[in-house]
Amino acid sequence: MKLRDIAHGRAGDKGDTCNISVIAYDRRDYPRLQREVTAARVRECFDGIVLGEIVRYELPQLGALNFVMTRALGGGVTRSLALDAHGKSLSSALMNLEIPDPPADPAP
Repeated sequence: MKLRDIAHGRAGDKGDTCNISVIAYDRRDYPRLQREVTAARVRECFDGIVLGEIVRYELPQLGALNFVMTRALGGGVTRSLALDAHGKSLSSALMNLEIPDPPADPAP
């Protein structure tokens, strides 16, 4: 399943830093987000795009994770020659991350 099936993203960008929040639609899915959406997986997702550090912050009270990524925008939104490399585009790309399906409910 895709990450977007259980969460949505919000993003922002400033200079060459991008900030992406991944927010569970249902807080019961927050442990899955913690387990499956690690900084290492986000790095794999943006291999060759994010050249700096990726730091994950956990916000359990919101059922959310926040990723701050440096050197993520080709030098900055106004300096990059890349088309549409802003935070919102990266957030949408992250929502395509494949995560394992939830375990099936036990038979009654």
